[in-house]
Amino acid sequence: MPITDIEGVTETYLKMREKLKDVVPDFELRYKAELAFEINRLKAERGAVILGHNYMEPALFHSVPDFTGDSLELSRKAAETERDPIVFCGVRFMAETAKILNPDKTVLVPSMNAGCSLAASITAEDVRKLREQFPGVPVVTYVNTYADVKAESDICCTSGNAVAVIESLKTDRVIFLPDEYLAKNVARETGKHIIFPVHQPLARKDRQDDLEYALIGWHGKCEVHEKFSVEDIQFVRRQFPDVVVLAHPECSPEVVEAADFSGSTSAMIKYVQQTRAPRYLLLTECSMGDNVAAENPEKEMLRLCSVRCPHMNQITLEDTLNALRYNRFQVEVPEEIRVRARRAVDRMLEIGP
Repeated sequence: MPITDIEGVTETYLKMREKLKDVVPDFELRYKAELAFEINRLKAERGAVILGHNYMEPALFHSVPDFTGDSLELSRKAAETERDPIVFCGVRFMAETAKILNPDKTVLVPSMNAGCSLAASITAEDVRKLREQFPGVPVVTYVNTYADVKAESDICCTSGNAVAVIESLKTDRVIFLPDEYLAKNVARETGKHIIFPVHQPLARKDRQDDLEYALIGWHGKCEVHEKFSVEDIQFVRRQFPDVVVLAHPECSPEVVEAADFSGSTSAMIKYVQQTRAPRYLLLTECSMGDNVAAENPEKEMLRLCSVRCPHMNQITLEDTLNALRYNRFQVEVPEEIRVRARRAVDRMLEIGP
């Protein structure tokens, strides 16, 4: 390794250690600093941009992304960037969204195995059948869906702007897909009745009242957030009565109700940054808890976290380096699907956070 590389790796390691010394073991930091240095060197050489979701593991999150954030923030960055290629350190539907917004750019996802249980819970055909069952009712799909599902939608949303998106439609009935828990939490916030027609047929006339001021949902769930329970919160509060509990809106309504705050990953990060509390508990993907702890060393973050997203965990520094070295894995979206999906994503971006 040339002297300049040794110096660069050392500098990278020292910066990572300053941020992550209480989160990542030192031997791991030394190894990953070499990877991070080479990624950043190749990124500059190729004119690439790296987007990193809040759920990325700490050594990656704090070393190589040019921009970090939640799905909405990274969608905006993808729409604005002029750099090429775009390396999306996140799951596949996120990289698809970047490609939807940048058809002429190369979009890379470090692992093609980085799927999503929620995105896999619904298909484009499912959306078409719901449209047939409820003609004229607008379809809102969570951005955590694949491109062909977005293409069947009127508008997308994130957990951070779902309420604003629904209210922008100014209609009594909305099809909201596919997250069951997010739909229930949004229904409560917007004052809508929620139904799940797949398991509750509404053919009889005496059931039509159920369609008034209704949110029509789907039984999809995030395999991480569905694992948190009210008992988890009660257990922690018994030991730490002054804890502030933050829950992602993909958690069950019972968990959200028992928490002190619910919001998107970015909203939770801002809450911790701006609020003075003795200690915090984040009910979301556990790498994000580590990332927030690294950014706020003066604040006590409780570790109730054995819930790691197996899909986000597929994105590693090693694979990010290979993505830049070998131009893999390229994300493609058929043009006919991309154009229709773009309309739904653009409408989401127009709504704002």
